[in-house]
Amino acid sequence: MKLLLISDQEDAYLWDYYKPGRLNGVDLILSCGDLKPEYLSFLVTMGRAPVMYVRGNHDGVYSKRPPEGCECIEDRLVTFNGLRILGLGGSPVYSGGPNQYSERQMQRRIFRAGLPIALAGGVDILLSHAPARGWGDADDYAHRGFECFNGFIDRFRPRYHIHGHVHLSYGANLPRVLQRGETTVINACSKYYLEL
Repeated sequence: MKLLLISDQEDAYLWDYYKPGRLNGVDLILSCGDLKPEYLSFLVTMGRAPVMYVRGNHDGVYSKRPPEGCECIEDRLVTFNGLRILGLGGSPVYSGGPNQYSERQMQRRIFRAGLPIALAGGVDILLSHAPARGWGDADDYAHRGFECFNGFIDRFRPRYHIHGHVHLSYGANLPRVLQRGETTVINACSKYYLEL
């Protein structure tokens, strides 16, 4: 199964300079947020793969204009071809804008996901906007990660934690892929292809 992971920056290759066939072979598109709703609608229209998304801290427009034909998986555990995916969008609070959560609020969201995860026999992918604290986040206040995601990863051991929020252009040494125990952490900024 081939996944296209996207976040934060619309990719010109897949939008402005799109040519038919560029999405061939992609089975599922996962968006980590902060992308124009028109971009997600374009990808689900031009490709044959469903698009599932969580909201980023700049996605306030989604409440008025959600991406057409796409599935929001905020606070939901969904299964696609046997792959169990939990969506937890948003970033830590830094300006009081939309889709920003305190550690306590995010911890409550994680707690509510516990029963669906147990009933499903586990989770394969944590799809979030923000990273876990210390695992792909940045030092500045606006781009730090959630500490409670570390506890989630330690407890549920998903195969992948896919996030955005931290643009790779923010620093020369920002990693695209990290390994945290049994979990591979992937920054989906712009686009990243994952073969399962």
